[in-house]
Amino acid sequence: MNKIIMITGATTGFGKATAVKFADNGYNIIITGRRKNLLDELEEELNKIDKIKVLPLCFDVRKKEDVESVISNLSAEWKNIDILVNNAGLAVGMSHIQDGNTDDWDRMIDTNVKGLLYVTRAVTPLMVARNKGHIFNIGSIAGKDVYENGNTYCASKFAVGALSKAMRIDMLKNNIRVTLIAPGMAETEFSLVRFKGDEQRAKNVYKGFDALKGEDIADVIFYCASLPEHVCINELEITPTQQASVNHSFRKEK
Repeated sequence: MNKIIMITGATTGFGKATAVKFADNGYNIIITGRRKNLLDELEEELNKIDKIKVLPLCFDVRKKEDVESVISNLSAEWKNIDILVNNAGLAVGMSHIQDGNTDDWDRMIDTNVKGLLYVTRAVTPLMVARNKGHIFNIGSIAGKDVYENGNTYCASKFAVGALSKAMRIDMLKNNIRVTLIAPGMAETEFSLVRFKGDEQRAKNVYKGFDALKGEDIADVIFYCASLPEHVCINELEITPTQQASVNHSFRKEK
């Protein structure tokens, strides 16, 4: 019987790459996202892979009632979730704290922190009941150090780091592994979302950089998940070779 992985924010970036990686390795996949058109496209792509099953779930992690309803109504076939990847997250806007857009703050906190909590609260009882499971929380090196104009985004990712440690402690007796993945600069939809569709500004973020790709993070998640069950990687910080920390990087001249 195939193991089951559930991935939030699966329609692009890290989430999509992780879905493809695990499907290629024989996992049944629960993919979630807000954009049904992209969810449908990914389902079609994954269904081309032999001997796996795909379950698409279209919902917004920020909506607690929807999260609870969707997870509680999973069929018995899909309730034995072996791996949860809390990937849904975003950065919106970039300004000094005194100029911040509070709607942007709410969106980041509601997605990156509360959404992660809602999904975890709905899924973890299923893991505890089986006394097994592995949770991956996608944090950021912005959850290790703060940069100018990053205030609320950084705070939300610091929270993901704290929650990862808390989950590990709280479910220690239940044999649940928890891994925090903290990527550095990665070329996904991240900057396009942060700059609200400004493609040129988003491209400039990665100019002169050989940034991480979704597949790089998917490979790391798969490695951690493939270790023997008595081994838990608690935390991994991953950056491009050109980036040493959130405030230290080197751009090549082109």
